[in-house]
Amino acid sequence: MSKIFKEVLNSLPDIRHVNKIKLYDINGIFVDEIENLPGTQGSLKVYFYLYNTFKEINLTAAEKGLELFSEHATDAKKHPGNHPNIDRLIDIIEADNILKIKTILR
Repeated sequence: MSKIFKEVLNSLPDIRHVNKIKLYDINGIFVDEIENLPGTQGSLKVYFYLYNTFKEINLTAAEKGLELFSEHATDAKKHPGNHPNIDRLIDIIEADNILKIKTILR
């Protein structure tokens, strides 16, 4: 049985020292950022883990990210647009794209 997202979050490294992460496409063009704020901390935690593990969001990292997002990934597939940080991972898988990450520490 797969874990629920809350359990996954508890297993990931702490992000109190992270202010935000910035995402860039393969050409270095800014795409988006995820800030350490209520409502986005779960996504930040997942993306920060992916960064520490894979150093970029590639196909393998995106697949792992969907696994970590658990039931939210299932919901995102059913309702595109409701979970933009998960939609981004789905797009990476579909296009075999890569995102670079820059972490901004507190």
